[in-house]
Amino acid sequence: MTDSVTTGWKVAQVGGLLLPAADVDTAVSAFLRTSPPTLRWDVDFSFDWTQADADRLTEGERSAVQFITIIEDHLPGYFALYEQNFPVDDSVDRATYIHNRELYHFTVRWAQEEDTHARALTKYQLAAGLAERDALWDSLAEEGRKQFELPYDEAVQFFTYPLVQEKATQIYYQHLRQAVGDPLLKEILVRLSKDEARHFSFFADMVRLYLERYGDAVVDPIREVIAQFRMPLADTIRGYWRWALKIADTARYDHTEAYDHLVKVVNRAVDARSDKVDELISFVTACRQMQTNPF
Repeated sequence: MTDSVTTGWKVAQVGGLLLPAADVDTAVSAFLRTSPPTLRWDVDFSFDWTQADADRLTEGERSAVQFITIIEDHLPGYFALYEQNFPVDDSVDRATYIHNRELYHFTVRWAQEEDTHARALTKYQLAAGLAERDALWDSLAEEGRKQFELPYDEAVQFFTYPLVQEKATQIYYQHLRQAVGDPLLKEILVRLSKDEARHFSFFADMVRLYLERYGDAVVDPIREVIAQFRMPLADTIRGYWRWALKIADTARYDHTEAYDHLVKVVNRAVDARSDKVDELISFVTACRQMQTNPF
């Protein structure tokens, strides 16, 4: 018997401007070329799991591993967002379907890689003796069953949010890698941070293409993402902020570090900055300077 869960699932094409399918293909193809078979990794064969050793970790490092495992393990919720907002079925017209189908080439690869991250961190916890299998599965289910939503109405926002989130995650993994005492965990975090960097590059390409093609018309939706930005699960994990502050003591984390990279994307996309673009950059820069709390 299973509990009933209200999902709030909706399938409806998100509003706002869409890129031409050819532009999406350009970004997707560039992303896929960054992971040739020789550079891919695998949970079962890329690591010597017998070397996992939780005794090498401080209490803060253990807590950080448990925290990021929950974040990564919520992949079904993240993937569902793109299924819901960019449906690949007869609910959309032919041109929109073609756009969404090209995007799907990215989302399925991205989801596979993110699921690999979740599995790697879960396996590390088990191999290192941080957790027992059934108890870990149960704790992950506690958060995984909760719906993940983004409050956006425009397509470009579904690329702007992960641009910031993926870069912030990459930066945190880099900081955590420098702090942890277990060499195997360092090795895992290197793999994860490289993947997050590739994911960021895709979303940065999409936002750049939006700005190049539509200019000021997409500035307000991008600004709205920054105005409302919160890291994934910040509103659903019990004790999120207390936990986030605790792990930030172990490895520095400030998601607004990623804002600098958004500003670079905007500057690369715009030859002559309009008043709206100037205001956007000023706003993002101000948010970066004002932010003092991690996550």
